[in-house]
Amino acid sequence: MAPSSPSKRPVRWLAALLATSSLLPAAHAQQPYYKIDTPDEIRQSARTLAYDLMLFYQGNKTGEIPGILPGPPTEHKGDYYWWEGGAMMGTYIDYWHLTGDTSYNHVITEGMLHQVGPNEDYQPPNHTASLGNDDQGFWGMSAMLAAENKFPNPPEDKPQWLALAQAVFHTQAAPNRHDTTCNGGLRWQVPMTNAGYNYKNTIANACFFDIGARLARYTKNQTYADWAEKQFDWLWNVQYIDHENWAVYDGGHVEHNCTDINKAQFSYNAALLLHGSAFMYNYTNGDQKWKDRIDNLLVGIFRDFFPKDIAFELPCEGHRGCSPDMLSFKGYVHRWMSVVTQMAPYTADKILPVLRKSTEAAVRQCTGGPTGRRCGFYWQEGVFVDPAVDKTSGAGEAMNVLAAVSSLLIGHAPPPATNETGISKGNYEAGTNSRDNVEPLAPITTADKAGAAILTMLILGGFVGTWSWMSLGD
Repeated sequence: MAPSSPSKRPVRWLAALLATSSLLPAAHAQQPYYKIDTPDEIRQSARTLAYDLMLFYQGNKTGEIPGILPGPPTEHKGDYYWWEGGAMMGTYIDYWHLTGDTSYNHVITEGMLHQVGPNEDYQPPNHTASLGNDDQGFWGMSAMLAAENKFPNPPEDKPQWLALAQAVFHTQAAPNRHDTTCNGGLRWQVPMTNAGYNYKNTIANACFFDIGARLARYTKNQTYADWAEKQFDWLWNVQYIDHENWAVYDGGHVEHNCTDINKAQFSYNAALLLHGSAFMYNYTNGDQKWKDRIDNLLVGIFRDFFPKDIAFELPCEGHRGCSPDMLSFKGYVHRWMSVVTQMAPYTADKILPVLRKSTEAAVRQCTGGPTGRRCGFYWQEGVFVDPAVDKTSGAGEAMNVLAAVSSLLIGHAPPPATNETGISKGNYEAGTNSRDNVEPLAPITTADKAGAAILTMLILGGFVGTWSWMSLGD
């Protein structure tokens, strides 16, 4: 995926950068369609947004491929690469978790299982030509989310959600994914023949870090936590995280020892590091190190990506230069930041008001199309931008608003599950049959489970109290 890296899609990237603000359309004067003042209004608005987003999806139709949005390879023409289908699955898993609407569960289960690949590790051969560690990571994060949200389990003869997340992590922890260039770190691409194999970027490593942090909390296996900490430290040491202002940069090339840092800042890089850090904070019973990382990342995110408290994609939005990949980032940021308030409840009073104001701006501009409710990308402007002039009203843009609206219900939802409360079955040997040579992780002991369960409950104990005064109006 790594849409931040121009080498993979040079034509699309260049075309986007050549766009200018002179293409701005006149504002629409329509009134907003969506209401989000009460939980019931939020659920109804989310239901309509979920319906409209599904109109972009073809995978539930006869003859189409479940799990993906229209895009490469060429026989599936469209703007969306394979990873974004996995991101959409995660958006609907959260939608179900937050609203209780089961309408799309069968579509999500079908899509998630169809894309696992022959080794059940989210490396399907037909997407090898664009397979990045981040692409695989997004599917793995959606599987992890299904386990955490207690999404209905697949049939017993199919791979289970937790095991799929473990398979992704285990394949990415394999020795051949980590070399000595740049003192470690994952490369962007998996196959050596792919353009971008020589690039080590933040998002690939952030996905691995995030899954590791979440597996540590879910399974209470310290090996996952060790990997997560190692990966964050690597990002810090290679200075993809700025040591002065905590800006999060994109990546660098191995032939330059990753010192030629591309300082483009993308919101999902910073937000995913925040998300994983919150899980590590929870897992470590509030370790000050992880609290400091949360606090510093939050300062940078609010500064760079929420001017006026409204989501803004810093490197591309101002000059209309966002690629289809980038047009989906705002939704992930809203989803991840809302969960941070569950894993680190002390952040709620900082994060929730900003997410609400940002969501209010998002729904205000959903006045487009023949229905008068289609959503665009430019939330700060408060008006729908005509897609005939600026093509920003696709699946990513719809996903953004659905995620933002659904996430307003985070205070009414249980926190992510663990082995003690969850229903998904894991497999410490998942991924060991993959084309990578993977060593299985040692299973955890009963003592590990008991000790870690206590500290998890202590952290989450403050959750209910935090939300008792943060009412959504019911």
